[in-house]
Amino acid sequence: MFRPNYILETVSDNDGGDENRDSSEETNALLSRLRLIEDQPLAARAVAFAQIHEELQSRLDGGDAAPGV
Repeated sequence: MFRPNYILETVSDNDGGDENRDSSEETNALLSRLRLIEDQPLAARAVAFAQIHEELQSRLDGGDAAPGV
């Protein structure tokens, strides 16, 4: 059964220096993880997506803290 992969490649044409490269590498790593998850059985996908959600939520919550905290 054909199941399309909904995770699309991201391409950035601008060169914003090392910060953009680091961000691009993180994005590519996340996309790779998501592609691997998409190929897993449904129950395993649910657990893996929940884990990624928690990781991303933690990063977002950490962004609210003042620098040096």
